Amino acid sequence: MTTRPKRGDEVDGEAYRFVSREQFERMIAQGELLEYAEYLGQLYGTPRAPVEEALAAGQIMILEIDVQGGAQIAARVPDSIRIFVLPPTRETLQARLEGRRTESEALQRKRLAEADGEIAFARSSGCYQYFITNDILEDTVQQVLEIIRKETAAA
Repeated sequence: MTTRPKRGDEVDGEAYRFVSREQFERMIAQGELLEYAEYLGQLYGTPRAPVEEALAAGQIMILEIDVQGGAQIAARVPDSIRIFVLPPTRETLQARLEGRRTESEALQRKRLAEADGEIAFARSSGCYQYFITNDILEDTVQQVLEIIRKETAAA
C-alpha cells in the first residue's frame, strides 16, 4: 500500500492500495504492517494479514520492497529469503526511469540518488543473502525461482 497518488491508469487494489497518510500511520500504530518505509516523502508498506494468511496456507510470498523494508523483514522474519535485485549499471537504471515517462527530471534525479544509497546499504547491511543483476528480465526471474527452489528444498 502507499500514500502516493495514482499514476496514469493505475487501479486501486492492483499494484497498490492507495490510502491517506492518516490511514497509513494508523495502520503502523496498530501493528497492521509487516514492513513499511518512507521514500521520497511517500509511505509504502505491506499489510501483515494477507501475508500471514498466505504463509499459513503454505504459499510462497514475494515482496517487492525497498531496503528499509528489507531490513525490517530481516529482523522480523529472519528465516525469510532476501534477494536484492540490482540494475546492470547506473546508466541503465537512469534510462529505465526516463523510459517510464511518469516522473519529472528532478524526481528522476532524486530516485537515482536514493538508489545509490540503497545499493550501498544493501551491500553493507548483511540483510540480503543474495544479489541478482536484472539485465534480462526472463533470466532474472529464473534466477529468483532457482534461489527459492533451493532454499525451500533445504527447509
